[in-house]
Amino acid sequence: MKTTKTLIAAAALACTFAIAPAAFAVDEYNVSKGTTVDGQGVAFRGNDLVAMANGSGIVPGQAEHTHVHDGVAYYFASEAAMKQFAATPDNFMPQYGGYCALGVALGKKLDGSPRFADIVDGKLYVFLNATVFKAYKKDKAGILAKAAKNWPGIHHISVSQVNGLGS
Repeated sequence: MKTTKTLIAAAALACTFAIAPAAFAVDEYNVSKGTTVDGQGVAFRGNDLVAMANGSGIVPGQAEHTHVHDGVAYYFASEAAMKQFAATPDNFMPQYGGYCALGVALGKKLDGSPRFADIVDGKLYVFLNATVFKAYKKDKAGILAKAAKNWPGIHHISVSQVNGLGS
């Protein structure tokens, strides 16, 4: 009887991992520590990516206008913005999962803030803080090239491993 219960528990656990792989992604997106009611982390600190891409700057999103993409929740200021994102998310997604582009250039996954963002060739890049953003501005092309080269090697690795913080 005990063996049967163990097998059932193991099967249930295996099914959980098989059914919800996005929920167990290894830090592929920079999300806030809080989650939605359904359990997804909230990206871009809850701000509207469409507004940012359209040049409106930082516009707080609303939970009532949530779209989940790749297991991550994105908030929008309006239903129209949410629908625009849902139709073509890759047009709005921050590069490197929303991690700091300069950090990625250095082989790290650092927080990225919408307050320190740049759009280059239609792509959104975010940065840790004003000091890091200022450093990036001195060599945009070089830093973005290094980040593009480094991202594939750290994309699927946890923040703690990439940043040398243990397991």
